[in-house]
Amino acid sequence: MTSKANNRALAIASDHPSALRPLLAWLARRAEPAAITVGAVAVGLALFSLFILAVGKSPLMLFQLMYTGGFGSWFSVQNSLSRAAPLLLTALCVALPARLGLIIIGGEGAVVLGGVAAAAAALPLVGTASPTMVIAAMALASMAMGGLWIGFAGFLRHYRGVNETISSLLLAYIAIALMNQLVEGPLRDPASLNKPSTAPLPAEYMMGDIPGMDVHWGLVIGIVACIVSWVLIEVTSVGFAARIAGGNVRAAQIQGLPVGKLIFGFTALAGSFAGLAGMIEVAAVQGSANATIAAGYGYTGILVAFLARHNPLAIIPVAILLGGLDASGGLIQRRMGLPDATVLVLQGTLFVVILFCEMSYGRFKVFNPDLWKRS
Repeated sequence: MTSKANNRALAIASDHPSALRPLLAWLARRAEPAAITVGAVAVGLALFSLFILAVGKSPLMLFQLMYTGGFGSWFSVQNSLSRAAPLLLTALCVALPARLGLIIIGGEGAVVLGGVAAAAAALPLVGTASPTMVIAAMALASMAMGGLWIGFAGFLRHYRGVNETISSLLLAYIAIALMNQLVEGPLRDPASLNKPSTAPLPAEYMMGDIPGMDVHWGLVIGIVACIVSWVLIEVTSVGFAARIAGGNVRAAQIQGLPVGKLIFGFTALAGSFAGLAGMIEVAAVQGSANATIAAGYGYTGILVAFLARHNPLAIIPVAILLGGLDASGGLIQRRMGLPDATVLVLQGTLFVVILFCEMSYGRFKVFNPDLWKRS
């Protein structure tokens, strides 16, 4: 934003009666995250367009195919919504600890172990319990596994001073190795020859689709999880305590807040959501636990959370947009001859630009009411 635009906006604000100043200040502060995020996305798309031009392709055609593959038809929309379902949950794995000032990037480990735990819980119950009970057992097992895995990173952060970003990432690699060991060893279905996996779930034990849509119920679960998380953070006293601890841990400790319990509780809850994403992949998409559940949803969830500014409600539209972007990868590969990893390059570019634009917060006077009087 130029200095002339800043001065013009500040002049408009100063001309209003004093009764309107609180409203204008509230709007300015709320507009800053949206404006900077949109600007960062625009810069990221511009940089990515230069990359596409460098390889001799048309950026306009690429963006058109992204829209067509993600939202150009009802089939594309349903495909995007299905891909958005796990992103809703893995983004919460980043967003919830971020309210405490923690950066968790190892949600992929909770996803894969959650999927394995769900498959392991279902195997002894198939044929002896109802489908509803089996799905409920799978959900509980996956959430418990994911919660313990990411909660362990929170435990190390508070009680041993281990950086949670590094520990959660290393735990993700351990989780993937452990998943491969279990799927190829004790839990392997003897009938799975070329692609080791657990025994497949019978069709009646799979998670069904939303009536009238070719989208599984995982989308509804993810949306409900985002709403519940927003209520937890913005409405409850626990969420208020977490925000205080995230702003200043020392001040929170002086006030007698249980910082250790908050850190472990929020990281465990975040991990349980990521584990639930793994269960949904098993019960609604794959039908068994195998190497395919390590599809990178945990890493894409990081971008979703940062784009949404760690706001659980904003995660919903952002996850749908990123789901559409992911759904368009195959169409881009077929029509333009670009590798399927092109979408990953775009995601990486956006993530780097968003991180770089973090330094822009508080620098524009139009968004900072505390500087209006000075002008």
